[in-house]
Amino acid sequence: MSKVTEQVEQLVTPILSDLQLELVDIEYVKEGKDWFLRVFIDKDSGVDIEECGTVSERLSEKLDEVDPIPYNYFLEVSSPGAERPLKKEQDFEKAVGKNVFIKTYEPIDGKKTFEGVLSGFDGKFVTVDVKIKTRKKSIEIPYDKIANARLAVVFS
Repeated sequence: MSKVTEQVEQLVTPILSDLQLELVDIEYVKEGKDWFLRVFIDKDSGVDIEECGTVSERLSEKLDEVDPIPYNYFLEVSSPGAERPLKKEQDFEKAVGKNVFIKTYEPIDGKKTFEGVLSGFDGKFVTVDVKIKTRKKSIEIPYDKIANARLAVVFS
């Protein structure tokens, strides 16, 4: 699976660079009997359906040329949505000041899930300001202990 996503990343990166878009994630998954190749793209002001369509068309041509996937599959190109995953260091840097949800591989202060405002990232630690009942507490999470992280939508 990861070989497919690596090959697709090599194919889509020049397309996105040309369009001044950013690669957020690539998934290659089987759901039921169907395979899906999902490419998530973004830019600071967000992406629209036309940009997704352009990337889809250009990537589809490249995939037809190289043919790295042995099965029939559905190609989907879209925005990562409001709860965008945070995967790379630059994702965390850009998310400082925003609400996040983080899961860790092992407990930190007795917990493996944290939701709050990302208040800092220094490359080694992510600092999240969480609210515990009526008080705020800053939690330092080692970057290498994060299993997954995403932006979090907060309804008030």
